[in-house]
Amino acid sequence: MTNYVLVAGARLGASAWDEVAAELRAAGHAPHPLTLSGLAEKQGVPAGQRTHVRDIVDEVERLDLREVVLVGHSYSGVPVGQAAQLIGDRLRRVVFVDASVPVDGESFLDGWPSDDVRRTIEESGGFWLPVGPEHYADQGLTDAQISRLITRASPHPGATLTEPAVLTGPLDELPATYVKCLLDGEEPMPVVAELLKNDSWELVEMDTGHWPMFSQPRELARVLAELGTTAS
Repeated sequence: MTNYVLVAGARLGASAWDEVAAELRAAGHAPHPLTLSGLAEKQGVPAGQRTHVRDIVDEVERLDLREVVLVGHSYSGVPVGQAAQLIGDRLRRVVFVDASVPVDGESFLDGWPSDDVRRTIEESGGFWLPVGPEHYADQGLTDAQISRLITRASPHPGATLTEPAVLTGPLDELPATYVKCLLDGEEPMPVVAELLKNDSWELVEMDTGHWPMFSQPRELARVLAELGTTAS
């Protein structure tokens, strides 16, 4: 049995993983979907980037988890990557699902054209607001899946997106898998491509869009289960 701590991307909470968690549980594993501070059922809780890192570390320690596979999707790859460095020998592997990765001293919004996002945060009282169905077009999602995504979304605390990551060592020393969703671009971002040159990192491709926990939950669960079985 492998323990999975599952952390969804921007605007989403633990419920994003419902179908993946059910598949992992059926395969004999222990999934632990986590809602980060300020999101979903934790709306109203003040949060910055360090808060989200602490959320993940605290969950691992609270449950006294061992042999942990930390899974971060999209935005949450930034706090998940930092948390992976802080949980020591509790970590078995970190999995970045079509995710950003932390760069020391840089925020989630650094390194890509994010002026519109920064402006939205400023104009919306410090939050990155949920978006409409057009945002999810051409990502392998059915209308029903898009509807579930929109229903489960909540405003995302802007400070978590603008505060810099703090790494305690080289990220390439982590045992890591990067899951690239091909409908969201066939090539990993340059910082990820560089990390994938290291023996401790591996690439897995999925023929779906940026939200595979909605578009292909069974396939994503299978990928995670295989990693949990073979990771060392």
